[in-house]
Amino acid sequence: MASHGVPRVSGATSLDKSEQARAKERKQIESYKNLEKDVTDRIRAKDYSNATFQLTSKLLGQNPEYYTIWNYRRVLLQDVFARELKSGNDAITDTSNGGSPDAETAKKAGLTLAQQEISLLIKEDLQFLIPLLKQFPKCYWIWNHRSWLLTTATIHLPAGTAVQFWRGELALIGKMLALDSRNFHGWGYRRTVVNEVERLGGKSMAEQEFEYTTKMINTNLSNFSAWHYRSQLIPRLLSERQAGNDERRKFLDAEFELITQALYTDPYDQSLWFYHQYLMSTLDPANAQSPSVLDPCTNADRLSYLEQELDNVKDMLDGAEDCKYIYQALLDYSRRYIDIEAGNKKVTTMEMRQWLDELRKLDPLREGRWSDLEVKLGL
Repeated sequence: MASHGVPRVSGATSLDKSEQARAKERKQIESYKNLEKDVTDRIRAKDYSNATFQLTSKLLGQNPEYYTIWNYRRVLLQDVFARELKSGNDAITDTSNGGSPDAETAKKAGLTLAQQEISLLIKEDLQFLIPLLKQFPKCYWIWNHRSWLLTTATIHLPAGTAVQFWRGELALIGKMLALDSRNFHGWGYRRTVVNEVERLGGKSMAEQEFEYTTKMINTNLSNFSAWHYRSQLIPRLLSERQAGNDERRKFLDAEFELITQALYTDPYDQSLWFYHQYLMSTLDPANAQSPSVLDPCTNADRLSYLEQELDNVKDMLDGAEDCKYIYQALLDYSRRYIDIEAGNKKVTTMEMRQWLDELRKLDPLREGRWSDLEVKLGL
Protein backbone atom coordinates (compact mmCIF):
# COMPACT_ATOMS: atom_id res chain seq x y z
CA MET A 1 0.00 0.00 0.00
CA ALA A 2 0.98 3.63 -0.38
CA SER A 3 0.19 6.61 1.83
CA HIS A 4 0.08 9.98 0.03
CA GLY A 5 2.18 8.50 -2.74
CA VAL A 6 4.86 7.15 -0.37
CA PRO A 7 5.25 3.35 -0.33
CA ARG A 8 4.90 1.75 3.07
CA VAL A 9 7.88 -0.23 4.27
CA SER A 10 7.05 -3.36 6.23
CA GLY A 11 8.51 -3.89 9.66
CA ALA A 12 10.30 -7.02 8.52
CA THR A 13 12.10 -5.15 5.74
CA SER A 14 13.16 -2.30 8.01
CA LEU A 15 14.58 -4.71 10.60
CA ASP A 16 16.30 -6.91 8.07
CA LYS A 17 19.08 -4.48 7.19
CA SER A 18 22.43 -5.78 6.07
CA GLU A 19 25.55 -4.83 7.96
CA GLN A 20 26.58 -2.78 4.93
CA ALA A 21 23.34 -0.77 5.10
CA ARG A 22 23.75 -0.18 8.84
CA ALA A 23 27.33 0.96 8.33
CA LYS A 24 26.18 3.40 5.63
CA GLU A 25 23.49 4.76 7.94
CA ARG A 26 25.99 5.25 10.79
CA LYS A 27 28.28 7.11 8.42
CA GLN A 28 25.44 9.40 7.33
CA ILE A 29 24.50 10.13 10.95
CA GLU A 30 28.10 10.90 11.83
CA SER A 31 28.42 13.20 8.81
CA TYR A 32 25.22 15.03 9.78
CA LYS A 33 26.40 15.50 13.38
CA ASN A 34 29.75 16.85 12.22
CA LEU A 35 28.01 19.28 9.86
CA GLU A 36 25.70 20.45 12.64
CA LYS A 37 28.65 21.01 14.99
CA ASP A 38 30.61 22.87 12.32
CA VAL A 39 27.73 25.30 11.68
CA THR A 40 27.05 25.85 15.37
CA ASP A 41 30.75 26.44 16.18
CA ARG A 42 31.07 28.94 13.34
CA ILE A 43 28.05 30.93 14.49
CA ARG A 44 29.29 31.02 18.07
CA ALA A 45 32.62 32.30 16.79
CA LYS A 46 30.77 34.95 14.74
CA ASP A 47 32.15 33.55 11.51
CA TYR A 48 29.60 35.11 9.20
CA SER A 49 31.41 34.16 6.02
CA ASN A 50 29.94 32.83 2.79
CA ALA A 51 31.38 29.41 3.69
CA THR A 52 29.23 29.36 6.84
CA PHE A 53 26.20 30.43 4.81
CA GLN A 54 26.74 27.57 2.34
CA LEU A 55 27.00 25.10 5.22
CA THR A 56 23.59 26.21 6.52
CA SER A 57 22.21 25.51 3.04
CA LYS A 58 23.65 22.01 3.14
CA LEU A 59 22.31 21.32 6.63
CA LEU A 60 18.82 22.69 5.89
CA GLY A 61 18.71 20.63 2.72
CA GLN A 62 19.01 17.55 4.93
CA ASN A 63 16.78 18.75 7.76
CA PRO A 64 14.51 21.74 7.03
CA GLU A 65 12.70 21.25 10.37
CA TYR A 66 15.81 22.46 12.25
CA TYR A 67 14.46 25.93 13.03
CA THR A 68 17.61 27.06 14.90
CA ILE A 69 19.58 26.81 11.67
CA TRP A 70 16.98 28.99 9.92
CA ASN A 71 17.60 31.56 12.66
CA TYR A 72 21.34 31.31 12.04
CA ARG A 73 20.76 31.81 8.32
CA ARG A 74 18.84 35.00 9.00
CA VAL A 75 21.64 36.26 11.23
CA LEU A 76 24.06 35.71 8.34
CA LEU A 77 21.81 37.47 5.85
CA GLN A 78 21.22 40.39 8.18
CA ASP A 79 24.98 40.80 8.54
CA VAL A 80 25.40 40.95 4.75
CA PHE A 81 22.49 43.41 4.39
CA ALA A 82 23.97 45.65 7.10
CA ARG A 83 27.36 45.70 5.37
CA GLU A 84 25.78 46.50 2.01
CA LEU A 85 23.76 49.34 3.48
CA LYS A 86 26.81 50.69 5.31
CA SER A 87 28.72 50.65 2.05
CA GLY A 88 25.96 52.66 0.41
CA ASN A 89 25.87 55.12 3.30
CA ASP A 90 29.65 55.52 3.18
CA ALA A 91 29.32 56.46 -0.49
CA ILE A 92 26.78 59.11 0.50
CA THR A 93 29.13 60.46 3.18
CA ASP A 94 32.00 60.69 0.71
CA THR A 95 29.95 62.63 -1.80
CA SER A 96 28.61 65.01 0.85
CA ASN A 97 32.22 65.82 1.78
CA GLY A 98 32.97 66.95 -1.76
CA GLY A 99 34.20 63.63 -3.11
CA SER A 100 32.21 64.04 -6.33
CA PRO A 101 31.11 66.96 -8.48
CA ASP A 102 27.64 65.42 -8.72
CA ALA A 103 26.91 64.44 -5.13
CA GLU A 104 23.22 63.67 -5.64
CA THR A 105 23.87 61.30 -8.54
CA ALA A 106 26.57 59.46 -6.58
CA LYS A 107 24.31 59.28 -3.54
CA LYS A 108 21.57 57.62 -5.57
CA ALA A 109 24.11 55.28 -7.16
CA GLY A 110 25.47 54.22 -3.76
CA LEU A 111 22.05 53.40 -2.43
CA THR A 112 20.99 51.70 -5.66
CA LEU A 113 24.04 49.42 -5.69
CA ALA A 114 23.38 48.36 -2.10
CA GLN A 115 19.71 47.74 -2.82
CA GLN A 116 20.55 45.81 -5.97
CA GLU A 117 22.83 43.51 -4.00
CA ILE A 118 20.21 43.00 -1.29
CA SER A 119 17.59 42.33 -3.95
CA LEU A 120 19.85 39.73 -5.59
CA LEU A 121 20.55 37.98 -2.27
CA ILE A 122 16.83 37.83 -1.43
CA LYS A 123 16.02 36.51 -4.91
CA GLU A 124 18.70 33.79 -4.60
CA ASP A 125 17.45 32.72 -1.19
CA LEU A 126 13.86 32.55 -2.45
CA GLN A 127 15.10 30.28 -5.24
CA PHE A 128 16.94 28.12 -2.68
CA LEU A 129 13.62 27.50 -0.91
CA ILE A 130 11.64 26.30 -3.93
CA PRO A 131 12.99 22.70 -4.11
CA LEU A 132 12.65 22.45 -0.32
CA LEU A 133 9.00 23.55 -0.54
CA LYS A 134 8.32 20.97 -3.22
CA GLN A 135 9.80 18.23 -1.05
CA PHE A 136 8.48 19.50 2.29
CA PRO A 137 5.34 21.54 1.44
CA LYS A 138 4.04 21.51 5.03
CA CYS A 139 7.20 22.54 6.85
CA TYR A 140 6.44 25.63 8.93
CA TRP A 141 10.00 26.90 8.92
CA ILE A 142 10.37 27.06 5.13
CA TRP A 143 7.21 29.17 4.81
CA ASN A 144 8.32 31.27 7.78
CA HIS A 145 11.71 32.00 6.22
CA ARG A 146 10.11 32.88 2.91
CA SER A 147 7.82 35.35 4.65
CA TRP A 148 10.83 36.86 6.47
CA LEU A 149 12.68 37.36 3.18
CA LEU A 150 9.72 39.21 1.66
CA THR A 151 9.26 41.35 4.78
CA THR A 152 12.97 42.21 4.64
CA ALA A 153 12.57 43.22 1.00
CA THR A 154 9.76 45.56 2.05
CA ILE A 155 12.03 47.18 4.66
CA HIS A 156 15.19 47.65 2.59
CA LEU A 157 13.99 48.01 -1.01
CA PRO A 158 11.88 50.62 -2.83
CA ALA A 159 8.14 49.95 -2.68
CA GLY A 160 7.96 49.20 -6.41
CA THR A 161 10.65 46.52 -6.14
CA ALA A 162 9.18 45.04 -2.96
CA VAL A 163 5.69 44.72 -4.40
CA GLN A 164 7.11 42.86 -7.42
CA PHE A 165 8.58 40.30 -5.02
CA TRP A 166 5.24 39.89 -3.26
CA ARG A 167 3.29 39.61 -6.52
CA GLY A 168 5.69 36.94 -7.74
CA GLU A 169 4.69 34.83 -4.76
CA LEU A 170 1.13 34.49 -6.02
CA ALA A 171 2.34 32.42 -8.98
CA LEU A 172 4.35 30.16 -6.68
CA ILE A 173 1.43 29.67 -4.28
CA GLY A 174 -0.83 28.89 -7.22
CA LYS A 175 1.52 26.08 -8.26
CA MET A 176 1.82 24.79 -4.69
CA LEU A 177 -1.95 24.72 -4.23
CA ALA A 178 -2.35 23.04 -7.60
CA LEU A 179 -0.22 20.20 -6.22
CA ASP A 180 -2.13 20.11 -2.91
CA SER A 181 -5.22 22.31 -2.87
CA ARG A 182 -5.73 21.78 0.87
CA ASN A 183 -2.25 22.80 2.02
CA PHE A 184 -3.24 25.18 4.83
CA HIS A 185 0.33 26.57 4.98
CA GLY A 186 -0.05 27.71 1.39
CA TRP A 187 -3.48 29.23 2.04
CA GLY A 188 -2.24 31.10 5.12
CA TYR A 189 0.78 32.37 3.21
CA ARG A 190 -1.47 33.45 0.34
CA ARG A 191 -3.49 35.66 2.68
CA THR A 192 -0.27 37.25 3.96
CA VAL A 193 0.95 37.88 0.42
CA VAL A 194 -2.36 39.39 -0.70
CA ASN A 195 -2.42 41.72 2.32
CA GLU A 196 1.06 43.02 1.46
CA VAL A 197 0.33 43.40 -2.25
CA GLU A 198 -2.80 45.38 -1.37
CA ARG A 199 -0.91 47.53 1.14
CA LEU A 200 2.02 48.28 -1.13
CA GLY A 201 0.03 48.52 -4.35
CA GLY A 202 -2.89 50.44 -2.88
CA LYS A 203 -5.51 48.32 -4.65
CA SER A 204 -7.94 45.74 -3.28
CA MET A 205 -7.71 42.15 -4.51
CA ALA A 206 -10.95 41.01 -2.85
CA GLU A 207 -12.79 40.37 -6.13
CA GLN A 208 -9.83 38.49 -7.62
CA GLU A 209 -9.38 36.37 -4.51
CA PHE A 210 -13.08 35.58 -4.24
CA GLU A 211 -12.99 34.26 -7.81
CA TYR A 212 -9.93 32.23 -6.89
CA THR A 213 -11.81 30.51 -4.06
CA THR A 214 -14.61 29.70 -6.50
CA LYS A 215 -12.11 28.11 -8.88
CA MET A 216 -10.50 26.05 -6.11
CA ILE A 217 -13.87 24.94 -4.69
CA ASN A 218 -15.03 23.84 -8.14
CA THR A 219 -11.82 21.84 -8.43
CA ASN A 220 -12.26 20.19 -5.03
CA LEU A 221 -15.38 20.65 -2.92
CA SER A 222 -13.63 19.26 0.16
CA ASN A 223 -11.35 22.28 0.54
CA PHE A 224 -11.88 23.71 4.00
CA SER A 225 -9.23 26.42 3.50
CA ALA A 226 -10.94 27.71 0.36
CA TRP A 227 -14.35 27.83 2.05
CA HIS A 228 -12.85 29.55 5.09
CA TYR A 229 -11.03 32.14 2.95
CA ARG A 230 -14.27 32.77 1.07
CA SER A 231 -16.08 33.53 4.32
CA GLN A 232 -13.36 36.03 5.28
CA LEU A 233 -13.66 37.83 1.95
CA ILE A 234 -17.46 38.22 1.87
CA PRO A 235 -17.82 41.23 4.24
CA ARG A 236 -15.07 43.13 2.40
CA LEU A 237 -16.49 42.23 -0.98
CA LEU A 238 -19.97 43.52 -0.18
CA SER A 239 -18.57 46.66 1.41
CA GLU A 240 -16.33 47.45 -1.56
CA ARG A 241 -19.20 46.83 -3.98
CA GLN A 242 -21.32 49.20 -1.87
CA ALA A 243 -23.98 46.53 -2.20
CA GLY A 244 -27.57 47.53 -1.50
CA ASN A 245 -30.26 45.34 0.06
CA ASP A 246 -31.32 43.64 -3.17
CA GLU A 247 -27.74 42.92 -4.23
CA ARG A 248 -26.93 41.49 -0.80
CA ARG A 249 -29.97 39.23 -0.89
CA LYS A 250 -29.06 37.94 -4.36
CA PHE A 251 -25.51 37.34 -3.16
CA LEU A 252 -26.66 35.37 -0.12
CA ASP A 253 -29.11 33.33 -2.21
CA ALA A 254 -26.31 32.45 -4.63
CA GLU A 255 -24.05 31.34 -1.78
CA PHE A 256 -26.79 29.15 -0.30
CA GLU A 257 -27.37 27.64 -3.75
CA LEU A 258 -23.64 26.91 -4.11
CA ILE A 259 -23.25 25.22 -0.73
CA THR A 260 -26.56 23.35 -0.98
CA GLN A 261 -25.53 21.79 -4.28
CA ALA A 262 -22.20 20.85 -2.72
CA LEU A 263 -23.94 19.25 0.28
CA TYR A 264 -26.26 17.24 -1.96
CA THR A 265 -23.08 15.97 -3.67
CA ASP A 266 -21.41 14.94 -0.41
CA PRO A 267 -23.36 15.48 2.85
CA TYR A 268 -20.63 13.64 4.79
CA ASP A 269 -18.03 16.36 4.13
CA GLN A 270 -17.61 18.38 7.31
CA SER A 271 -15.91 21.31 5.56
CA LEU A 272 -19.12 21.94 3.60
CA TRP A 273 -21.19 22.05 6.79
CA PHE A 274 -18.80 24.58 8.29
CA TYR A 275 -19.50 26.97 5.43
CA HIS A 276 -23.24 26.32 5.63
CA GLN A 277 -23.10 27.09 9.34
CA TYR A 278 -21.18 30.28 8.56
CA LEU A 279 -23.92 31.47 6.19
CA MET A 280 -26.58 30.63 8.78
CA SER A 281 -24.61 32.47 11.46
CA THR A 282 -24.83 35.69 9.45
CA LEU A 283 -28.59 35.56 10.11
CA ASP A 284 -28.22 34.96 13.85
CA PRO A 285 -28.48 38.18 15.92
CA ALA A 286 -27.07 36.33 18.94
CA ASN A 287 -23.79 35.74 17.12
CA ALA A 288 -21.94 39.04 17.48
CA GLN A 289 -18.76 37.63 15.92
CA SER A 290 -20.37 36.89 12.58
CA PRO A 291 -20.90 39.85 10.21
CA SER A 292 -24.33 40.30 8.74
CA VAL A 293 -24.64 39.78 5.00
CA LEU A 294 -28.17 41.18 4.87
CA ASP A 295 -28.32 44.75 6.09
CA PRO A 296 -30.80 45.13 7.65
CA CYS A 297 -31.70 41.55 8.54
CA THR A 298 -35.22 41.30 9.93
CA ASN A 299 -36.90 38.45 11.79
CA ALA A 300 -38.98 37.86 8.67
CA ASP A 301 -35.72 37.37 6.73
CA ARG A 302 -34.41 34.96 9.35
CA LEU A 303 -37.61 32.92 9.35
CA SER A 304 -37.62 32.74 5.57
CA TYR A 305 -34.08 31.42 5.35
CA LEU A 306 -34.52 29.05 8.31
CA GLU A 307 -37.62 27.53 6.70
CA GLN A 308 -35.81 27.23 3.37
CA GLU A 309 -32.76 25.55 4.88
CA LEU A 310 -34.75 23.24 7.15
CA ASP A 311 -36.53 21.96 4.04
CA ASN A 312 -33.26 21.57 2.12
CA VAL A 313 -31.49 19.75 4.96
CA LYS A 314 -34.46 17.43 5.52
CA ASP A 315 -34.30 16.47 1.83
CA MET A 316 -30.64 15.52 2.29
CA LEU A 317 -31.67 12.70 4.63
CA ASP A 318 -32.91 10.74 1.64
CA GLY A 319 -30.05 8.31 1.05
CA ALA A 320 -27.89 9.74 3.85
CA GLU A 321 -29.79 8.60 6.93
CA ASP A 322 -26.50 7.74 8.67
CA CYS A 323 -25.01 11.26 8.34
CA LYS A 324 -24.82 12.84 11.78
CA TYR A 325 -24.09 16.31 10.39
CA ILE A 326 -27.59 16.46 8.93
CA TYR A 327 -29.24 15.73 12.30
CA GLN A 328 -27.01 18.26 14.05
CA ALA A 329 -27.97 20.94 11.53
CA LEU A 330 -31.67 20.13 11.81
CA LEU A 331 -31.59 20.44 15.60
CA ASP A 332 -29.53 23.64 15.53
CA TYR A 333 -31.72 25.37 12.94
CA SER A 334 -34.90 24.13 14.64
CA ARG A 335 -33.77 25.73 17.89
CA ARG A 336 -33.20 29.06 16.13
CA TYR A 337 -36.53 28.80 14.35
CA ILE A 338 -38.42 28.15 17.60
CA ASP A 339 -36.67 31.11 19.25
CA ILE A 340 -38.07 33.41 16.56
CA GLU A 341 -41.41 31.76 15.71
CA ALA A 342 -43.37 31.09 18.90
CA GLY A 343 -46.04 29.33 16.89
CA ASN A 344 -43.51 26.77 15.63
CA LYS A 345 -45.19 25.88 12.34
CA LYS A 346 -42.17 24.16 10.81
CA VAL A 347 -40.86 21.51 13.21
CA THR A 348 -42.38 19.27 15.87
CA THR A 349 -41.05 18.06 19.17
CA MET A 350 -41.47 14.47 17.94
CA GLU A 351 -39.22 15.15 14.93
CA MET A 352 -36.56 16.75 17.10
CA ARG A 353 -36.59 13.78 19.51
CA GLN A 354 -36.17 11.42 16.55
CA TRP A 355 -33.21 13.42 15.24
CA LEU A 356 -31.61 13.43 18.67
CA ASP A 357 -32.13 9.66 19.01
CA GLU A 358 -30.36 9.18 15.66
CA LEU A 359 -27.44 11.28 16.87
CA ARG A 360 -27.13 9.09 19.96
CA LYS A 361 -27.03 5.97 17.79
CA LEU A 362 -24.54 7.39 15.29
CA ASP A 363 -22.21 9.01 17.82
CA PRO A 364 -22.55 7.28 21.21
CA LEU A 365 -19.16 8.57 22.40
CA ARG A 366 -20.65 12.06 22.71
CA GLU A 367 -23.59 10.99 24.86
CA GLY A 368 -22.85 13.75 27.37
CA ARG A 369 -23.09 16.34 24.62
CA TRP A 370 -26.40 14.95 23.38
CA SER A 371 -27.78 14.89 26.91
CA ASP A 372 -26.88 18.57 27.32
CA LEU A 373 -28.53 19.32 23.97
CA GLU A 374 -31.66 17.48 25.10
CA VAL A 375 -31.94 19.68 28.15
CA LYS A 376 -31.18 22.81 26.14
CA LEU A 377 -33.91 22.01 23.63
CA GLY A 378 -36.40 21.07 26.36
CA LEU A 379 -36.91 17.60 24.93
